[in-house]
Amino acid sequence: MGVGTQSTIAQSLSQDADRPEVIAKKKVTEVSTKLGLNDSQERALFRSYTSYEMKLKKNIAGKDLNEPKVAAEKKEYMDDLKANVKKALNDEQYKQWLALLEE
Repeated sequence: MGVGTQSTIAQSLSQDADRPEVIAKKKVTEVSTKLGLNDSQERALFRSYTSYEMKLKKNIAGKDLNEPKVAAEKKEYMDDLKANVKKALNDEQYKQWLALLEE
């Protein structure tokens, strides 16, 4: 019973780590620490990142990023993310956020 339970828990934890909400929460926590976001900004970024990660997982994951159609879709999703983040942050925070993307 112990070994089966441990592997089930470990499997469930690794599955949770791949969920868009979990990825979004991690990214927002990192960004919030570096940019000093307020609660409203954190919520807006969480929604934006969750949407972005869901689109990536559904439409891009496992596909060849060198294929023009796939690359165009990914760029479109990133452009949407940037537009949504820009609405939530002030100008200085947005510049800092763009710099974080380059890291």
